[in-house]
Amino acid sequence: MRERTTLANQIEGVQRIESEVEGTLELVELAEIEGDESLVQDAVQTLRAIAEDVRKREIESLLSGEADSNDCYVEVNAGAGGTEAQDWAEMLLRMYTRWAEQHGYKVTFIEGSEGEQAGIKSATIQVSGPNAYGWLKTEAGVHRLVRISPFDAAARRQTSFASVWVYPVVDDSIEIDINDSDLRVDTFRASGAGGQHVNKTDSAIRITHIPTGIVVACQTDRSQHRNRAKAMEMLRARMYEAELQKREAAAAQTEASKTDIGWGHQIRSYVLAPYQLVKDLRTGVEKGNPGAVLDGALDDFMSASLAQSVGATRSEASASAQ
Repeated sequence: MRERTTLANQIEGVQRIESEVEGTLELVELAEIEGDESLVQDAVQTLRAIAEDVRKREIESLLSGEADSNDCYVEVNAGAGGTEAQDWAEMLLRMYTRWAEQHGYKVTFIEGSEGEQAGIKSATIQVSGPNAYGWLKTEAGVHRLVRISPFDAAARRQTSFASVWVYPVVDDSIEIDINDSDLRVDTFRASGAGGQHVNKTDSAIRITHIPTGIVVACQTDRSQHRNRAKAMEMLRARMYEAELQKREAAAAQTEASKTDIGWGHQIRSYVLAPYQLVKDLRTGVEKGNPGAVLDGALDDFMSASLAQSVGATRSEASASAQ
């Protein structure tokens, strides 16, 4: 049903663009005949806006992966470095939350572990909306921050790392076999604000899939039963994402799985001092306004990464065919 709706929206969008272009060109012809320069300029601005819409739709057409249209989970983990890294992890979580909200996506907090002094050790959110996984999967990797530390009395420059992992929400039509004997289930008390119930009952659930080492946790609900159900849903999603990664690695020889993401494999650097620059190390895209990027302006980075990954896959497929 979702796929049919997506296709219908795409067709409707193309038809709307064709109609707008035709109408605007007719307006330009009329304006030129009447010598109305202001009307011509208005039409030119309209055509530029249409061209930008076409560019965005062209990028969206690259979202053709098996799970690209799905909702997704975004997991952020602080690297080594204590408070510095934990504060950076929270900044990243805010960045993805702002990006999602700006694009009309729904964001649901799933679980998190607060830092000792500031920030977070880890957190997971669910982002729900069209092509959420397709866009956000480009953000998986290690992110590096360079700044003057707000936690250092000597105001020294510090480098911090945090990792981001993104995996799709899977529906019941996708079968993932999980044996209960392969699971270790632990309960613990939820952390963070949440009223009298929080920190008084062991309602939070952590499930470890022993054969793969995959660990998921959920503390979003007061009910242990509902948290367990959500955690199992997340486990199925993680196992499905792992299978997708295997397929992509086999087809395109990529290194996109979580185990391939090490602290020496950062995908993007955010430099706040001594100069201002955000640079994606995969695509070379740079932005001189890190404040806007950290406030959710990620579209250019995502588009470039998506185009690059699709191009690499097509080149690999072409080489294999030869």
